[in-house]
Amino acid sequence: MSPALTLTVNPAFRVAPVRRRTFGAFVEHLGRCVYTGIHEPDHPSADEDGFRTDVLELTRELGVSSVRYPGGNFVSGYKWEDGVGPLEQRPARHDLAWHSTEPNTVGLDEFMAWAKKAEVEPMYAVNLGTRGVEEALDVLQYANAPQGIELSDQRAANGSPQSHGIRMWCLGNEMDGPWQTGHKTAEEYARVATEAARAMRQEDPDLELIACGSSNSQMPTFGAWENTVLTEAYDFVDMISAHAYYSEKDGDQASFLASADDMDYFIDSVVATADHVRAKLKRDKRIMVSFDEWNIWYQHRAESRPPSGDDWPVAPVLLEDVYSAMDAVVFGNLLISLLRHSDRVASASLAQLVNVIAPIMTEPGGRVWKQTTFHPFSLTSRHAKGEVLDVRLQSPTFENQRFGTSTSGDAVATWDEETGDLTVFVVNRDASGPLDLGVDLTAFAGLELVEALTLHHEDPYVANTADAPDTVTPQKNDTIALADGRLTGELPAISWSIIRLSRTGA
Repeated sequence: MSPALTLTVNPAFRVAPVRRRTFGAFVEHLGRCVYTGIHEPDHPSADEDGFRTDVLELTRELGVSSVRYPGGNFVSGYKWEDGVGPLEQRPARHDLAWHSTEPNTVGLDEFMAWAKKAEVEPMYAVNLGTRGVEEALDVLQYANAPQGIELSDQRAANGSPQSHGIRMWCLGNEMDGPWQTGHKTAEEYARVATEAARAMRQEDPDLELIACGSSNSQMPTFGAWENTVLTEAYDFVDMISAHAYYSEKDGDQASFLASADDMDYFIDSVVATADHVRAKLKRDKRIMVSFDEWNIWYQHRAESRPPSGDDWPVAPVLLEDVYSAMDAVVFGNLLISLLRHSDRVASASLAQLVNVIAPIMTEPGGRVWKQTTFHPFSLTSRHAKGEVLDVRLQSPTFENQRFGTSTSGDAVATWDEETGDLTVFVVNRDASGPLDLGVDLTAFAGLELVEALTLHHEDPYVANTADAPDTVTPQKNDTIALADGRLTGELPAISWSIIRLSRTGA
């Protein structure tokens, strides 16, 4: 008999409404994300603006709600003016972040045209690395101001007479990181971010502004950075960012499978620090978290190392990780963590969307396919609706080097009272074997099982490729059954599952 994972799901255990912005993504001028990713004028599927319609279709299928742009490390050396106006007048520049050449064929106006076609909300990052307050205000006025001033008239002359209406703005990127062009101490960043935010709010008081938090929870300044930045900027910002990437290191599969434990710790720590500053300053508003970079990323792999020397290529192959079945399970567990923190995570951005550590892959001039991670994101975005529920869990445990002891199972649920739809997202992150699942649903009346899908492969390291794009896809789990208000079934080792139920007659 397999170890048992027992879940109790109750509509009274509410966390917060599901936030559509949880399902954001990220497009950076890095590698092939933009060029031969979203934009390839010579591709057979390209539309009149040079955008790959096959990528657009998969972006909509993925269920992306918002997209952060144009970086990332790239933004800390970026001149937004280079990417607007007549193409023949746009300069090519060296991008120091990724040792590449940026042709500036795609800029702010092109991205906004793509965002409209992709049906996503834009999140725009300003350069506080090599630039500052004046440039932040300039790009805001270019993007959003009604016609009648120099910069908005310039936007109109460039083919966009209507305001782009961008509401979410990132105040720089990873300024705590020594790798960042224009890296700053917490005190230095707090001042420039506060002054940029103050100026931007003078232009438009209703913007949503995001201050840079720590690049990861292992940074030596983690916690202290957030405290310093928020103490200075609290009254002018709405969110503080969090970034985290995970991978299997040195064959430590068990710690990798427990990666969501770190995401939980990261979010809880940032929230505690923000609330400490709130109490210290005696403020009413709460600062929320923008988890605007998260993913699986094997940073030690060769494709993650930028070129060097005299070679400054355009759109080189960079960070093109190929994701396994196990990667997708960990990825699905990270989505569970983000959902269960919906009371404080107001926005999140999967980094990135196409080719670069991405769920969507393309060949220049050729095929497009879904990586394994496409599936948990798409299914969660599509079916997480209503209220997030705090699932009470009893689970066996497994040992791992990084966290000590972790639960074998993890889960979250969402409940849409209006439609009667209940969805349970559950993961078996234990490599030792299957778990017997038992879910107490007696607090819900009249539920029927709609569908149970499980993403799993006997070889956890197998991946999808252009030649075999469906090697790892969610399959119907015939062991899942509902009787007398209780779900039962079996979850294979290293698996992610979605179980959909609905109220009879809803």
